[in-house]
Amino acid sequence: MHHSTHVFPALPTQLTGQALVSHAGLSVLTNFLNALDFRRLCEDRFSQFVPAAATHRPGKILGALALSLAAGGEQATDTDQLRAAPELFGPVASDATVSRFMSRIKEQPEAFSYGFATMTRNLRTKVWAAAGPRNPSQLATPANPLIIDIDASLVHVHSDKEGSAGTYKGAYGFSPMIAMADYGKANGTGEVLAVQLRPGNRGANSAASHIEVLSQALAQLPDDFYDEHGNLYGEKVLVRTDSAGSSREFVHHMDSLGIQFSTSYSLPVIKERFIRWIDEKKYWEPALDADGGQRDDAWVIDASKVIELKDYPPGTRIYLRAEPLHPGAKATLFDTDGNRVTAFLTNAPRFNVAFLDARHRARGRCENRIKTLKSAGLGKLPYWSFAANQAWADLAMFALNLVSWLQMAVLPGGHDASVWDVKRWRYRLFSMAGKVVTGGRQRRLLIPESAPEAQLLCQLNEGIGELFQRWRHGELTA
Repeated sequence: MHHSTHVFPALPTQLTGQALVSHAGLSVLTNFLNALDFRRLCEDRFSQFVPAAATHRPGKILGALALSLAAGGEQATDTDQLRAAPELFGPVASDATVSRFMSRIKEQPEAFSYGFATMTRNLRTKVWAAAGPRNPSQLATPANPLIIDIDASLVHVHSDKEGSAGTYKGAYGFSPMIAMADYGKANGTGEVLAVQLRPGNRGANSAASHIEVLSQALAQLPDDFYDEHGNLYGEKVLVRTDSAGSSREFVHHMDSLGIQFSTSYSLPVIKERFIRWIDEKKYWEPALDADGGQRDDAWVIDASKVIELKDYPPGTRIYLRAEPLHPGAKATLFDTDGNRVTAFLTNAPRFNVAFLDARHRARGRCENRIKTLKSAGLGKLPYWSFAANQAWADLAMFALNLVSWLQMAVLPGGHDASVWDVKRWRYRLFSMAGKVVTGGRQRRLLIPESAPEAQLLCQLNEGIGELFQRWRHGELTA
C-alpha cells in the first residue's frame, strides 16, 4: 500500500462557539484610537453625518473603516471581519449603515473634507508632541528642514466612475497628487499629509495641482511651524519633487512662502563645448551613497555659473550628477562618456554639493510611501461618486498614518518595527490570533506566548497605556 507523506499536518476542521479572534493584533490600533480620544474628535466634526439618535456614531464608523484598511481590507464590506469579533471590537456598523454614512458625505463633501483635515491636524499635533526628542516640529531647522515630498501616481478604475478619465498609459482612472512628510530614515517611515484625487488625464506637471496639495499639506503642520500671527516659518520646510515640480510658477510660489525646495530638472539642449566640460571630471567631486560614504563611480558639481537659469527666483542653483548608465539604459546626447547626467534645482542655505545631492536622491523613499498608501486602500477606490472616493482616499491616508504615529510616539528609537511598512505590520502583528476570556468580572485578550511578535504587542499596548495616562493628566500638551 502506498502511503503519501504530507508536507503539512492535515487536521480536521470543525466550528466552535468560543471567542476566538483572528485579528487580535489590531488591538494596538483600537487602544491607540481610544488613547487619542478619537471618538470625541469625530463626534465634534462629523455628527451631522449621522442621525442624532443613531447607535453607531461617526467615530466608530470611521474607526472601523480605518482598522479594516490597515488590516488589508479593500472595500467597506470588509468590516465584517471586525463584526465577527464583538468581544474585541464592540458593535460594528452594518454595511447598510456605512453606505448611508458615505451617501451623506457625497451630499456634503466640503464639510467632510474640512472636518477630516482639522481632525488629522489635531491628532498629528498631539502625536508629534508625544514623540519627545523625535518630534519633527522640534527637529526642523533651516539647516535640516522637514522634508515634504510631492508626487503624482495613477490608480486604474472602471471608466464608469465619476471623475475617471483616460490616462497616458491607455487605461482609465485617477491621478492623485500626494504630499508626504519625510522626517528622516532613523525616525520612522514618514507619513502622508494630503491626497488630492484628480482625473486620470490631469498632468503630473500641473503647477496648480502642486500648489493646491502643498497648501493642504502645510495646513496639516502643527503650530510650531507658524508664528503668533499664523505666518509659516518657511525656512523650516523643504519641498522635494521630481522634474514635474520644477515649473517656474510652482517654484516662484514656494519662494514667495520662504520655503526651501529641491526639485529635479530636465536639462535643456546645450552647446557642444559644455558637453566636453562635463567629461572633465577633475572639476567634479565624489557623490555620496545612502549611508554617507563616498562613491568612486559617481560625481556631482555646482553648475550654476555654467548653465543659465532664466525666470527662476534669485538664489536658485543647479547641480549636476554623473553616474554610470544602468544596464539596458539608452544613452542620450549628454551621456558621451558612458555616464548619465541628471540635474536638480535648489535654494537651500547649504552648499555641500554631495550632501545636497544625497538628500535630493532620498526622495525615492516617497515611492515606497505611495506603494504602501495604495496597499492601504488608495489602490482600489470602491465607490462611483468622486466625493466618496476622495473620502476613501483620506481614510487610506489615515490608516497608514496610524501605523506611522505608532512607530514615532510609542516604539523606542531604533526598534526593528520602526521601519516596517503596513504590509509587514499586517503579517507580523495585525493578523495575530487570540482568544477573549472573562474572569474576575474582567474581559482579557489572550495571545500565544510562542507568537513571534507577542512581546511587541504587549510592548505597544503598554506604551499606549502610558501615553493615555500622560494625556489624561495633562503631562503632554499639543
